[in-house]
Amino acid sequence: MATIDVNTDLGEGFGRYKVADDPALLEIVTSVNVACGAHAGDPTIMYDTVAAARERGVVVGAHIGFPDREGFGRRLIPMSPKELELLAITQLGTLTAIAAHAGTVLTHANFHGALGNLAISDKDVAKVLIGALKSFDKSLKFVGVPLGESALEAERQGIHVVRSLLADRAYTQEGKLVPRSAAGAVIKNPRRVRERIVKLMQHGLLETVDGTAIEMTFDSILVHSDTTGSVEIAKEIREAIVNSGNTIAPF
Repeated sequence: MATIDVNTDLGEGFGRYKVADDPALLEIVTSVNVACGAHAGDPTIMYDTVAAARERGVVVGAHIGFPDREGFGRRLIPMSPKELELLAITQLGTLTAIAAHAGTVLTHANFHGALGNLAISDKDVAKVLIGALKSFDKSLKFVGVPLGESALEAERQGIHVVRSLLADRAYTQEGKLVPRSAAGAVIKNPRRVRERIVKLMQHGLLETVDGTAIEMTFDSILVHSDTTGSVEIAKEIREAIVNSGNTIAPF
């Protein structure tokens, strides 16, 4: 029997604009990655999200992204190493202060969208961003895809890595994420997501975009809150974990 975390990205609205059903997802997941005001979020949304998570015993982490609200952080912005470092430090500092004001602490961090993809593929960028995380608070865990440069760099720098499986995203045979621009990159059918998770828990195999299967290890399962049907997807994953005899709990 394994203990499995279910996590999601929350607080991704701005002002009056909402992206997902955050309250419903908070009743299902065990950890959340909160937007820190760059790709999404504002002080009020950050506080409300963190406070609601604390009330439900859901652990909170920083979801660090490019300053790109219009593109939802999914557009690449060229930055120097120092700019990347300070981008991470600023967002970590902001959410840490808000979490303290809400009576809780951050347990982890990860990178969003284009910044996350860059850190997965670029060793130098991963080194800068993970270094910023470590210098800010070396006790924070890093949540990321196991085979990415960011996760490998976190291991090299002695940061605890939580291996995250993106339940609603397609993978290649190499264990990489299929680009969002490609057909079939995002899986929106809750039952299909559940079938993949069940197979993974039973056999340690994940179906890839071309129908083959690869070995995959994980500690946490991520549901993107902005994926259509994210609440139903999260429910299916939670039920699949419970029915398999495993335990759901924060990492």
